Amino acid sequence: MRFEDLVGHKKEAASIKANIAQGRMAHAHLLLGPEGSGLLSFALAMAHELVCQGKTGDALDACRRQCVHHNHPDIHFAFPIVSGESSSKHSVCDDFLPAWREFISSQPFGNLFDWYRHLGLAQKQGNIGVYEAQEIWRKLNLKAFEGGYKIMLIWHADKLNTQAANKLLKLLEEPPAKTVFILTASDQGSMLDTLKSRCQLTTLQGIGHQEMVDYLIAQGVPNGTALRLAQQSQGNMNKALDLLAQDSEEEVFSQWMVQWIRSAFKAKTQKSAVQELMLWSQEVAKVGRETQKNFLMYAISFFREAMLAHYGMSELCHLSVSVPGFEFEKFVPFIHENNIEPITKALDEAIYHVERNGNGKMILADLALQLTRLLHTKASA
Repeated sequence: MRFEDLVGHKKEAASIKANIAQGRMAHAHLLLGPEGSGLLSFALAMAHELVCQGKTGDALDACRRQCVHHNHPDIHFAFPIVSGESSSKHSVCDDFLPAWREFISSQPFGNLFDWYRHLGLAQKQGNIGVYEAQEIWRKLNLKAFEGGYKIMLIWHADKLNTQAANKLLKLLEEPPAKTVFILTASDQGSMLDTLKSRCQLTTLQGIGHQEMVDYLIAQGVPNGTALRLAQQSQGNMNKALDLLAQDSEEEVFSQWMVQWIRSAFKAKTQKSAVQELMLWSQEVAKVGRETQKNFLMYAISFFREAMLAHYGMSELCHLSVSVPGFEFEKFVPFIHENNIEPITKALDEAIYHVERNGNGKMILADLALQLTRLLHTKASA
């Protein structure tokens, strides 16, 4: 990945490329941006620019080949990992490198859920632990293989647990010579302030509408389809590519939403519908915590768009619900000024408890009942 090949972020790329050429690179960088904004691609481009800096001819070609295959000896990776049948609680990222290289080659805009699914462990919740922090110390205290920069790229640094983050503070503040940390994060609120303060911050926005359209067309997507996907994805390239492949988690999420909505309406007149709501909560609770969180965030967007449509702002709505027999327009009148705030609050609280390893069945069952009650709240006359 080269800066010239990035989708969007040309201004930020030009600034960092100039700093590299002039030898003015900070030793630690934090790239912040929303999901699908290309954080990983940008981080890889930075790493590749650094290790290939100053090389020409055959040496430059060899360096670029190594970068393309993600096996340059002076670029090291850390990323969230999960324990499974083939790994132990002492596993480190090097144990997952073949899968990681496949993932970033095939899904450079992929999110955590995609990564866990790639590992076949989508029902787990990963992190970057203290054993990985020890590995980072070990790797960065070795000499650079090619005598130039050593890079430590930490994808989703917001998943560093507290013990690991604390162990890296000293290394981030005083790294070995010609060592550069590149951290990426979508949720800086989960990071230690002392960690963030040691990094130079670069904020990336979502991919621009026209840039996304141009990229999709370059991949062979018809113009009309590219325009529709860019509109629906709102700067999230991962979402656009998921929709294109018809492999979007949103398809499952929309089915779950409609299943809940139908049971919630039945609950007003049929007591048996409460059992359906309990079965619904059990079904959603079967998936991993990351998927549960993603679904709850989808639900917030779903209700928000219903609210916007209720007040005549349908042009701001981008969700596409393709469940047979469900008409979003008929649902819209039930979301209004008297229930949107408590609905959003209930969903935010559910996300909070899921993140803290609460019992998924209990959280979702309580949520299903709360939202059912709130759905029947009447709008102001």
